[in-house]
Amino acid sequence: MENDAAFYALPAQKQTLLWAERTPDEFVMNFKAFATLTTHHTDPKRLPKDIREALSKEAAAKRRIYPKDFPKDAREELFARYWVGLEPLRKAGKLGAILLQYPEWFAISRANKDEILHARELLPDDRLAVEFRNATWMSERNRAETLSFLEEHGLTYVAVDEPQGFPSSIPPVAAVTSDALAIVRFHGRNAENWKKPGLTAAERFDYSYKKKELEEWLPKIREMAERAKEIHLLMNNCYGDKAVNNAAELAALLE
Repeated sequence: MENDAAFYALPAQKQTLLWAERTPDEFVMNFKAFATLTTHHTDPKRLPKDIREALSKEAAAKRRIYPKDFPKDAREELFARYWVGLEPLRKAGKLGAILLQYPEWFAISRANKDEILHARELLPDDRLAVEFRNATWMSERNRAETLSFLEEHGLTYVAVDEPQGFPSSIPPVAAVTSDALAIVRFHGRNAENWKKPGLTAAERFDYSYKKKELEEWLPKIREMAERAKEIHLLMNNCYGDKAVNNAAELAALLE
C-alpha cells in the first residue's frame, strides 16, 4: 500500500502508531515524501506552527513556498520530523519505502544529484525510492548515468507506466538499481487529461488498464522480481475503484 497523504502534511506518530497496531503482520506501507523534501511547493498553512513562524513575512504570506523560501535549518527540521513520524511503522517492520518523487522542473544535473543525496543523508536507514518526472534523467543519453548513480547510492529506481509524449514522460523502463527492492507505479495512460489544467489529481489518473496493457508488464515484472528480493506493484490510477480492480487483475495474471 502507498500513503500519499504524507506528501501534503507531515505524518503524525499518533496516526502511524494506529496503522502499525491495526494492520496484519505482513502488511507494509510506502510513504510519499512531504512536498518540501522533494523540492515541490507547499502551502505554508500545511506546516507546523513553529516552522511557519520561522519563515520570513514575505514567504509566510505566499500560497506556495519552495525550498528556497525556508531557512536551511527549518527545511532540515522538516526532514527530521518526517523521519520521526514514521517511527512506529519502522519499529513494527511495516514501513515499506519512502518515495522521493521529484517534480517536472527537476532535470538531471550535479546540483540535483546532490539534492537527492542530501535526502539520503537526512532519511537514514530507510529504503528510499526515486521517481522522476523530468525526461532528461531517462533519455537515451543519460539513462545509464542515472541508473548507475541510483545503484551506487542504494536507491531504488521507480519504474513507471504513464502517458508518453510529454516533457515529463518517463519511458517504461523496467530497471532495478537495488537488490533489496524494485518498484513499479502504474499511473494510467490518460494522455488527454495528463496535462490539462484545472483537473484534480484523480481526474488525471482516470484510467482503467486493459488486460493486454497489463500483460505487457508481466515479463518485465518477472525479470525485476528475479533481480530484487522484494517488488512493489502500485496502482496510482486512483479514480473510483479502477486502481483496486486493476490491482486484482494484475495479481491474477501473475499467479
